[in-house]
Amino acid sequence: MKKSYGGIVAASLFMLLVLRYGILNYPTGDSFLTNALYTNTSNPLEWLNTVPPAVQNPENASQVISAEIIVFSLFAQRNVSNEEQQTLQTWNLLKHLINQAQGLPHAVDAIKEAGGAWNSLMASVEEQRLGYTNESSPGKAKEKQCPYFLNKMNGTGIDNNVHKLRVPCGLTQGSSITVIGIPNGLVGNFRIELTGEPLPGEPDPPVILHYNVRLNGDKLTEDPVIVQNTWTVAHDWGEEERCPSPTPEKNNKVDELDQCNKIVGKTEEPRIRSNVSRQSSTVQDGSKSRRYFPFKQGYPFVATLRVGSEGIQMTVDGKHLTSFAFRETLEPWLVSELRISGDLKLISVLASGLPSSEDSEHIINLEELKSAPLSPHRRLDLFIGVFSTANNFKRRMAVRRTWMQYAAVRSGAVSVRFFVGLHKNQIVNEELWNEAQTYGDIQLMPFVDYYGLITWKTLAICIFGTEVVSAKFVMKTDDDAFVRVDEVLASLNRIKVTRGLLYGLINSDSRPHRNPDSKWYISPEEWPEQTYPPWAHGPGYVVSNDIAKAVSARYKKGSLKMFKLEDVAMGIWIADMKKEGLNVQYVKEEKVYNEGCKDGYVVAHYQGPREMLCLWQKIQEGQVAKCCGGDR
Repeated sequence: MKKSYGGIVAASLFMLLVLRYGILNYPTGDSFLTNALYTNTSNPLEWLNTVPPAVQNPENASQVISAEIIVFSLFAQRNVSNEEQQTLQTWNLLKHLINQAQGLPHAVDAIKEAGGAWNSLMASVEEQRLGYTNESSPGKAKEKQCPYFLNKMNGTGIDNNVHKLRVPCGLTQGSSITVIGIPNGLVGNFRIELTGEPLPGEPDPPVILHYNVRLNGDKLTEDPVIVQNTWTVAHDWGEEERCPSPTPEKNNKVDELDQCNKIVGKTEEPRIRSNVSRQSSTVQDGSKSRRYFPFKQGYPFVATLRVGSEGIQMTVDGKHLTSFAFRETLEPWLVSELRISGDLKLISVLASGLPSSEDSEHIINLEELKSAPLSPHRRLDLFIGVFSTANNFKRRMAVRRTWMQYAAVRSGAVSVRFFVGLHKNQIVNEELWNEAQTYGDIQLMPFVDYYGLITWKTLAICIFGTEVVSAKFVMKTDDDAFVRVDEVLASLNRIKVTRGLLYGLINSDSRPHRNPDSKWYISPEEWPEQTYPPWAHGPGYVVSNDIAKAVSARYKKGSLKMFKLEDVAMGIWIADMKKEGLNVQYVKEEKVYNEGCKDGYVVAHYQGPREMLCLWQKIQEGQVAKCCGGDR
């Protein structure tokens, strides 16, 4: 996967130039920045300066909730209309998930948290139905609560205070937060943290990213160092990552970028000034060799945190410095607040690319974007289930405007649904609910949407494709994948296999990742064998109706092995069916591109909303599958 950070680098350099110009012309810097950059005074988010609370662990804070109460809360009879019920067509069919949580991380917690989120959402829906809303337009109020862009200027505060900026609807891939400041004080150490919502009974929120700049080193080193980590009540601090690293040979990649840029801590040669008239060179200002470090006490910096697909990248003054891979259950959509503390004169914070939903009242072609009605008497040629998370509003809209406009989808021969778990934030859940009612293409899942639970979505897709509708074939894809629906149908017709089919980019010789630092780490307890059975990569694979139906039947019997890598899980399930006598046909499609796009693609992965629209435009103009951007 290749991602371009040119825009972020250019913006950072520009803002640094503006900042330095302002400081040179206005020694305090405050009045210049306040007037030069626009402050969004209308946004409802609050900027607070507060002393950080001490970490507490009160006894008996968390309560044990029985499985029966959780299930009753999630699946109790609700006052929802027939139209609203369309969003919950697989909901009640998943009520036995809590009994099959073994093998998936934090599965029971995700259902518990969903119980509270669901109760809050249904209470809000009922209030709106009964008219208990304020006089302002609900759509406009929600739009302000999920802004695309936020900024705050003049963020100076008392030493040791914490500056907080609420991020109401989480972060998503492409979101960025830029901090402009000057390290000051006696030590010059400061922290930038992304935190989530605390769980019920827990006094402190989880820290999804702890970015700690220590200008004077710490117990392990006397040199400047950046320390990154996470914190939760359950697990305390995780394993810290340091830059420069004490073990540079273990410098892993995140989104194809180093965890720690090798230039950090590297000795810089003194700058030489040439004296032409004397035909000699002298060391400028008598400077000595020193080690490079991006932050320096008394000097301004522009630092940008950017969310990638695998982790968070930090760029300082136009240079990529560190990468931090997401850790289990600490994902960017959970972020609810930015905290900045320590010896730092904070000048401004800017957040952009935030998840925000579109106002349906302003969409001209709204009827064209709504899903085609399902016919109970017509068997679908293909059902496509799309993995999505609650605050990925822009991605879903891009899919609706592009490959969901294929004639086969608009005619109802192919049906597409987004499978989305609940969010821990009520604002996001309300936006999601309204979106579901507007377009009719979302299926809500009765659990909070942690990455480790995506196998449950695969199960839900099989259930929908065989029990809610009857489809000849069932396909799974992602909301950042562009699917050439016409070519998928043509391929299925060409291969003429209607039973025991797994079609996609087949991997027949893969091994479990045994490195605990890997995002795809699998312990010997989870999978004791040395290799996996054949499986198809997740951005786009198809199974025949009989396989999808068998998956659903095994789930009902409680005999379906849950495995946290959903595409591998499907391969495991099919291998078990093969052992029991099913004649399985593995059909490899080389043009399902797992990491990006190549001309002639059937499925192109890692495509943002702009790329999706560009791909669709190229197909409309020339009826060819040409890539956008870095075409290959």
